[in-house]
Amino acid sequence: MNPILLDTHAAVWLIDGRLGSDAANEIEAASERDELLVSPVSAWEIALLVNKRRLTLAMGVEEYVRALFSLPGVVVAALTPSIAVAAANLPHKPPSDPIDRMLIASASAYGARLVTRDRAIRNYAKTTPTLRCIVC
Repeated sequence: MNPILLDTHAAVWLIDGRLGSDAANEIEAASERDELLVSPVSAWEIALLVNKRRLTLAMGVEEYVRALFSLPGVVVAALTPSIAVAAANLPHKPPSDPIDRMLIASASAYGARLVTRDRAIRNYAKTTPTLRCIVC
């Protein structure tokens, strides 16, 4: 098993076809194994970005999120109470963004690599051997 968890921007770029080829190939392989994880916090973050006018979609946000979670091979990465507690108790100096922390804790709980371009997450991964990232 080699699951992949998408950071929110990676999920948006996947839908919009803007991922780099290396990340896209890894994602395609994971989707073929039904190991492509998307967290429900990404749905919240997408809606928030649309509300703040930092993200423009070609369709309504509910339709967009439904399309994202309906992609072949996508599995909802449940945000469990255990993951929520782990996000609050990450070791070392984790990113301050609570969504980043939930995604990091989710990746750890699922044994998944996290697809991200986020510099704070990638820097944190350098200090945390259990967090593996794929740069998109």
